[in-house]
Amino acid sequence: MIARLRGPVLEKTLERTVIEAGGVGYEVLVNASTAARLPEPGGEAELQICETSPLYGGGTTLYGFLTREEKELFLCLKENVPSTGAKKALEYLEKASRSLPDFRSAVHSGDAKVLSAVFGFTRKTAEKLLAGLKDRVGDLRFTGASKIVREESLPTGALSQAVEALSALGYKPSECAPVVQAIARELAGTDATVEEILRMALKRL
Repeated sequence: MIARLRGPVLEKTLERTVIEAGGVGYEVLVNASTAARLPEPGGEAELQICETSPLYGGGTTLYGFLTREEKELFLCLKENVPSTGAKKALEYLEKASRSLPDFRSAVHSGDAKVLSAVFGFTRKTAEKLLAGLKDRVGDLRFTGASKIVREESLPTGALSQAVEALSALGYKPSECAPVVQAIARELAGTDATVEEILRMALKRL
């Protein structure tokens, strides 16, 4: 079983890469976040690998991750969240990769609101993640500091309200949440209203 690959990147798209190791080019499926951090063709990369095989026969598929933490979360998603295969787990990981420590914290605390408003999961998917992972994420440890300003930093809960309002206007949560969070950091400790945050956010989107 292949656990790691290291070598020159031969090809790269947002969904796959080909890495040469020992004279063989290995096709590896990745998410967009991983692809963005890989070097351009010709550069050397190292990926943690997870092999999967279909239940009813067929070739093996390789999935790649830049860190062991991402690989462990991928496996946790695939093995514990109902109706989640490898491709769906990779999709969930892409959203969670925005801040793995905060994703773990949201799941551990049962915060479906943060999973929806900040990470962009639908309410149904957020509830499914909580059901499958709440008793599992305690064993996962992610390095790095929190990147998310919780809505408690604004007395009115304006952070999540602003994200929801922008989503209703057609902006993707993954697009508008970072802008709202940056504004929340600037306004922390003030009595800013949702309307004020929206006006500032719309100027930056």
